[in-house]
Amino acid sequence: MAWPRAILFDLDGTLVHSAPDITDALNILLEQEGIEPFAVEDVTKMIGGGVSLLLERALIAREEERGVDRMTDLFERYVELYVPRAARLTRLFPGVREVLEHHHGNDVALGVCTNKPEAVSRSILEALEVAHLFGAVVGGDTLPVKKPDPAPLLAALKDLACEPAHALMIGDSAADADAAKAAGMPVILVTFGYTRTPVHELESLGIVDHFDELHGMIVKLGESRLQS
Repeated sequence: MAWPRAILFDLDGTLVHSAPDITDALNILLEQEGIEPFAVEDVTKMIGGGVSLLLERALIAREEERGVDRMTDLFERYVELYVPRAARLTRLFPGVREVLEHHHGNDVALGVCTNKPEAVSRSILEALEVAHLFGAVVGGDTLPVKKPDPAPLLAALKDLACEPAHALMIGDSAADADAAKAAGMPVILVTFGYTRTPVHELESLGIVDHFDELHGMIVKLGESRLQS
């Protein structure tokens, strides 16, 4: 049996470079609060784990109060700012479209598993004209839990009618690596993503610096599985 039968991808920092749009929305919000804005490079280091963690990291960096009421208010206002801006500057990383089209054309089921809200994730995929390639999209609000909990990955695989042993996760962070391990599926990590822990320090089947390297690595991994 060919491997993998399904591939799950993280979104931010794996398939798409979304930091510029995330930064724009965050800085508008901060300016409304009289808080100094951030450079894209700084916000990139804060991404991962969803909107609440992004806002918390930003406020910690500016030594701002983080009470429950304020965080709830900022969360709602950030979402209102970000959603209409989510695909203005966001782009696929180089080589992504070719990899997706290759595997989709070879009957490999594809899914997205992200901690970004599902609706805006789908809108980004639509705007970048790759939504039709995915049979499953599980966002941070699709289930009661997010990555690194394995449930989102397992839900995506259920939609794709694939068992974890026959699937592969592609991500950029500890949340992706830990979720894949807990789900019982292997993971390949990219080095160009949004991670607070260097991917070389995380457990994975392999690491790639560019999507051009991904196909060759998957072929080798598939061959080694057939021989084992």
